[in-house]
Amino acid sequence: MRIKATALVIALLALQGCQDDGGVGPTTSDFQAARNEMAAKLARSKAAPKAPRELQARTAAPSETGLSGTGSGYTYDATGKRDPFRSFEWEQLKLALLAGDARGPLEQFDVAQLSVVGVVWKNHNARALVEDPSGMTYIVSEGARLGKNEGRVTQIADNLVVVEETYVDTMGEKTTKDIEMRIRVSEGG
Repeated sequence: MRIKATALVIALLALQGCQDDGGVGPTTSDFQAARNEMAAKLARSKAAPKAPRELQARTAAPSETGLSGTGSGYTYDATGKRDPFRSFEWEQLKLALLAGDARGPLEQFDVAQLSVVGVVWKNHNARALVEDPSGMTYIVSEGARLGKNEGRVTQIADNLVVVEETYVDTMGEKTTKDIEMRIRVSEGG
């Protein structure tokens, strides 16, 4: 009995679903008419005289294009503008490097505040490990900029780093001074 009732309910639902809904939705001819109307609008907009890009972008209505917020014929012109997908800080750093104004992290301290932690040799190419007052370490090689007074690493030996700094005296003359930074030997055992 239960199987017959379930089968009867399924049959009634199938009949209900197969009935015509009375043509409530759009027909193929309605779709075709709307499509022809849109094609005519597009042809009229292409035949219209072209206005400047800025004016087109401001006057194009979203309902005309079918897309919200974009005007027909609008294109982005990146001439003279920075890339919006690149970091602003990187752009500023690149400009500072080109101008020669960029200072590295080891140029923010006096040479006396920096200490040599170690020296690494690889095929006659020495590099030194220099520590700043905050405990950060940096690898430097000959020619690296170091210190506030335009210092340059001129020599790296077994336990020594020589930095040549340039000073400007009160008379406006430049003088250079070699500063030796040695690896500190720990005391005690």
